[in-house]
Amino acid sequence: MKTRLNMNKIAAGLGAERRGRVSSSGGYFGAMQLRAEIDARFRVPVGGGRSTDPQWTERRLVPLAPRTLERLEALTTEVRRHEGINVDPMQLAALLLEKTAERVTGDEVGAFVRRRRRTAR
Repeated sequence: MKTRLNMNKIAAGLGAERRGRVSSSGGYFGAMQLRAEIDARFRVPVGGGRSTDPQWTERRLVPLAPRTLERLEALTTEVRRHEGINVDPMQLAALLLEKTAERVTGDEVGAFVRRRRRTAR
């Protein structure tokens, strides 16, 4: 089992000050952040099987358009090839959904839904 890093202790040892989390959304740094997130959160269940986040206790069916699933499959292929991490398309979807849900505001969702409703007519 991996040991967790004490970032406060590391910062103090370097004479630095922690100022919060840094987020990245794409490119090389986004890929590295995704890898770090997967490494930090995913654990092999006690009974064996595929690594997953132990906090994911809810199971839901999420309808997807075929092009969305294809995109998720392409992204997981990239992650596997470049990062050596075995992640399923729906595990990646869950991570992306969590990250987006943390960042988006109610006003942004309302504006998005209104735009979608207008274009669907």
